[in-house]
Order: sequence, then C-alpha cells, then structure tokens
Amino acid sequence: MTDALEVDGLSVRYGGVTAARDVSFTIQPGQSLGIIGANGAGKTSTLKALMGLVPRTVRSVRFGDQDLTRVPGRDMVRHGIGYVPEGRHVFPGLPVEKNLLLGAYTRRWKGATLDTLDEVYELFPILREMRGRLAGALSGGQQQMLAIGRALMSAPRLMLLDEPSMGLSPKLVSDIVGVLKKLNERGLSMLLVEQNAQLTFEVTTECLVMENGAVAMTGTSESLRQNPQVRKIYLGL
Repeated sequence: MTDALEVDGLSVRYGGVTAARDVSFTIQPGQSLGIIGANGAGKTSTLKALMGLVPRTVRSVRFGDQDLTRVPGRDMVRHGIGYVPEGRHVFPGLPVEKNLLLGAYTRRWKGATLDTLDEVYELFPILREMRGRLAGALSGGQQQMLAIGRALMSAPRLMLLDEPSMGLSPKLVSDIVGVLKKLNERGLSMLLVEQNAQLTFEVTTECLVMENGAVAMTGTSESLRQNPQVRKIYLGL
C-alpha cells in the first residue's frame, strides 16, 4: 500500500454559502502538506469535510488502495487517518492518560497500545508527569500536546491538524513545531491547516494557499515563502 492521499473535487456548502469549492490535492507517503489562508478562506471546512465531519460533495477520496469517498467520519480513524481538531477538544473531566487511551479505541492489542503510549510520553514528557491530572486543569499548550498525543494513539499513517498553534506562546509553538518535524521525519504524512504561515512553511514541504473557498496558489513551501504576494499578505513583509 502506497498510502498516498488523493482528494479530487472537494466542495462544502453551508446553506447558500460555499465554504470550499472544487479543492483537489495529493499527499505522497511521508509528505507534509500545508494549507494557509485568511479567516473564512475555507481551510477548516476543507479539513472537516475530508474527515467526513460536515456535509460535502466530492468526486473521490482515496488513501492508498482504500476508497474513502463514502466512508463516514466516525470510521476514518480505522482507515489510518488521525485528526487533531481546532480548539483541542480534550475530555476535561478525565485524566490525561485516560484521554490518551481513548485515542486508541480502534486498536485490539494492549501491548501495541502501551508501546505507543510510551512513544507519546517520549515526545511530550510533561504529559507523563501529569498523566493523573484532569485534562481540564492543563494549560492551553499542554492540552494541545494532549490532543496531538491522543491522535497518535491510533497509530495513524496520515495526520490532519487544524490550527495547532492557536493561542499558544511562541515557546510552545516552537515546541510543537519540533514535535511535528520529528513525526514527519519518522514517516508520518501530514496535512496542516494554519493561519500561521511561517509555521506552516517551516513544517511542510508543499503548500496550498486558499482564498474565498478555492485554491489560489500551490507550490513548494520554500517557493511560496519567497513569493512577493505571499510575503506581503501572510508574512507581513
């Protein structure tokens, strides 16, 4: 299985409003793809539609040899796709470790699950220290680490991340960037949606720029970083 993600003609409408229009892209195995754009550009709608969390129309969605076009959102994790939602959405009344273990609900083997738990604690040592603490008592940055760790517990081959830097201090953003780079170096494919264009260019190899629900530009992250229009609008240079 090559595990390339191929999305063809993805569109999202809310009532009479088109949030995303005919979005198509491919993520090769081990590749990291970013989507940047202003508020309302259609980034989050694209990600949610890909996960089957909002109504959509799409010509096809394929992941490796799997046709996911009609797979409901609740089953996407079973097909090797992890999801870190905007706003983290941890379970505040449960301990950190319970939150993490809930991310492994699709896995059968306890030994493999515990191995992954150790890997998550290796990536985020603070979570090991706080494994008995209620998730609602964590800081925003710690909850973001928990949300990423929970998604990793399903042992995904592709991870979708929605605004992982939102509301975090520059130090915590740097920590998250380091973890995402390490995961990608280990072969985990990624689709990253971010308003923080500089972070996106640092983590990803390819990038889409969305405007008004459509893909306006595509290219390597480095070429877009050097693009005068992108530098002016998204980097403030």
